[in-house]
Amino acid sequence: MHDDEGATSPRPTPRRERRLSLWQETVVLLGVALVLSFIVKTFFMQAFYIPSGSMEPGLEINDRILVQKVSYWGGGTPERGDVVVFEDPGGWLGEGETVGPTSPVGKVLGKVGLYPTGGHLVKRVIGVAGDVVECCDDEGRLLVNGKPIEADFTRNDLDCDGPMVTDCEADWTAGPVPEGELFVMGDHRDASADSSEHLCREDETECVTGSEFVPADLVVGKVFARVWPASRFSILDKPATFADLD
Repeated sequence: MHDDEGATSPRPTPRRERRLSLWQETVVLLGVALVLSFIVKTFFMQAFYIPSGSMEPGLEINDRILVQKVSYWGGGTPERGDVVVFEDPGGWLGEGETVGPTSPVGKVLGKVGLYPTGGHLVKRVIGVAGDVVECCDDEGRLLVNGKPIEADFTRNDLDCDGPMVTDCEADWTAGPVPEGELFVMGDHRDASADSSEHLCREDETECVTGSEFVPADLVVGKVFARVWPASRFSILDKPATFADLD
């Protein structure tokens, strides 16, 4: 282009794109990762660790597990045989089970789902709404609606599969399980502060009937994998005996 005097106008200087420095890019990427991790933790998946031996032999102390939340979307509810993580319904957590990440970094990572957290309970669903759970038949097996649970996935040093109430000295019955609640037990049957342990005993005067059940809306999700230690990595399967209860 020429002006009136025929001189050539100077070309505009190309604009240089502004690039982030390495540390700025790192901060941005970290921020995006944290946001995505928080979303994943809130809606899809969360990591926890096992603080006690109440779910032995399947889950051992300090195992790291992944809990998925998709199964209970859209009105889905826990089923018999599911291993679930749930919030304390009130006085269930034992000493050491409330401990989560202790370092400042660990606490932050725990909140966004990048570090296994504590302060929750892990148990197996035995009874759902309407079920009656009994201990025990002549072989020491739990009964759900009159059908026995074959306990080949449990650990137990006593003679019945529900010893936490009476040490197998007497039978007990729980239920029907109220709507919207669950009856849960640990796989380590003689060492688990579960629904059976919270049943009211005959000689108790201050026990509140119904405190043995867990509200389903306290359930965080279903355990689907043990991811650490690496040598014990496995996907959790529901024991076949629960299919016979339907």
